[in-house]
Amino acid sequence: MTKQNPTFSIVITSYATDRLKDIEELLVCIQKQTYDNITEIIFVIEQSLELSEGIQKYIDNKSMQNTKLVFNSERLGICAARNLGAKVAHGDIIAYIDDDALPFQDWAEQIVRTFTDDTVISVTGPAIPLWEDETMFWFPKELYWIVGGTAWFDNDKIRVVRNAWGMNMSFRKEAFEYCQFSESLKISPGANNAGKVGMVGDDTEFSLNLTNKTGKLIIYNPEVKVQHRVYDYRLTPRFIRRHAYWQGYTKAVLSRLYSDPKRKKIMGTEYQLLRRIIFRLLPSTLIESFRHPTIAWKRFSLTICVLYHLSLGYFSGQIPLLDRITRKTYSST
Repeated sequence: MTKQNPTFSIVITSYATDRLKDIEELLVCIQKQTYDNITEIIFVIEQSLELSEGIQKYIDNKSMQNTKLVFNSERLGICAARNLGAKVAHGDIIAYIDDDALPFQDWAEQIVRTFTDDTVISVTGPAIPLWEDETMFWFPKELYWIVGGTAWFDNDKIRVVRNAWGMNMSFRKEAFEYCQFSESLKISPGANNAGKVGMVGDDTEFSLNLTNKTGKLIIYNPEVKVQHRVYDYRLTPRFIRRHAYWQGYTKAVLSRLYSDPKRKKIMGTEYQLLRRIIFRLLPSTLIESFRHPTIAWKRFSLTICVLYHLSLGYFSGQIPLLDRITRKTYSST
């Protein structure tokens, strides 16, 4: 049976020293949560002793007795870090939030409410972009996945989804008795490879594995909200090209690992989004060109750029020769 007041662990992974101020703001948001049974906050720190010391100093100054630091210097990468966080967590619910995200005040409370159904193994929710560059109002919502936003999903109801989103996801503790985040696939290397250079989608792979093994549901609740910072470097052409390529590449790999006859389970979300881009975003951009040609051109060129590199990544993940030709270009840091 589901507990009425389950214990709640929050796991945060980090390796970037320049995120310290953002982490402090995140901790302030966590302290303001309306849910009263947050058992622990677990920081898994990779490589940076300076970051570890900075966080420790902050939690000591604030007397945050329920906050624990775990330093990981061996098996690097976000999958290993998330697995380590789950291993040391004691909560009935284990929630993950990125170090550059900020939860809404009732975030934990909404998560717990969603878990009252015993068939639910995971809960996820929207990530609202918190732009560093406030002039990015023109950025198409259909491409928010490039910068860690979820408006492309555009759903205001509780519903079953294929996968949880890493910046805002939670699981029952029992989920980790069935599977772990895949370290062997070298997904989302993080500190292991100087940033997001390589396959992404550790959250998608874990979700697919988990639902296959448990038969339970991943639920999207639009009230489980976080804000997700969009740093300026995520808006550079180089970052966008590289991230789009690896998104496509990863989907090709996961399609092989978790294939079904019609690929609805693996690629259904992507096909739906692609149709939205072709039949909604591009026509609306054409109409916009008569009123605001500069904005329309930005949207159009960005969309074509993303679709090109996404497609190249997907086909590279399917065709070994193309993989050998393209991988080196998109693997450079």
